[in-house]
Amino acid sequence: MNEYSIKSIGIIGGTGKEGKGLAIRWAKAGYTILIGSRNLEKAFTASQEIIDTLGGKGNITGMVNSEAAKTADIVVLTVPYAAHQSTLAEMKPYLAGKILIDVTVPLVPPNVSRVQMPAAGSAAAEAQNVLGEDVTVVSAFQNISFENLLGEGEVDCDILVCGNDSESKTVVLELVQAAGLTGWDAGPLDNSMVVEGLTSILIGINKRHKVRSSGIKITGVH
Repeated sequence: MNEYSIKSIGIIGGTGKEGKGLAIRWAKAGYTILIGSRNLEKAFTASQEIIDTLGGKGNITGMVNSEAAKTADIVVLTVPYAAHQSTLAEMKPYLAGKILIDVTVPLVPPNVSRVQMPAAGSAAAEAQNVLGEDVTVVSAFQNISFENLLGEGEVDCDILVCGNDSESKTVVLELVQAAGLTGWDAGPLDNSMVVEGLTSILIGINKRHKVRSSGIKITGVH
């Protein structure tokens, strides 16, 4: 049994489509969801939209980023890459001793279907560098589209989870399962560069095949 008791999940960038998709799935599973935004009104609006989507059910609250990060048992970062480092710096004082699930992909417009990794090797590695040893960064959910997250029924896309702490990865894998998805331990945080890079490849596949939600599936494991 792990030492983490996860009851509340703070989603920083929860006003975006990816964040809302995760929020809906975890709210359905019974977690308290804290939607974080730099703009409190946007956070309130997004939380109400999620409650409406759930037919009035679910414990969802809008907060500014710092309050969501401070209050939540575990924090999820779903901001665009352009806001990645500034958001991390803003949240750093509130994340000590916590797990941060980084969903960020280093997409560089206009050619987002081309893999372009930062000097640190990945967005997740950048996050760990900014936050330091007091925060455990785990990367996940980069390869699943918001269409899949918002859809009903079985999702034909697996989730790769990277991190340096086995216990923290176990916590994240449990949250993947709670969201109704299949997760895999994809090794240390260094491996996140491959997982993040796959997103650009999937975007290219979507464009070439005129679809919106291509994903990845691990085969040959029973």
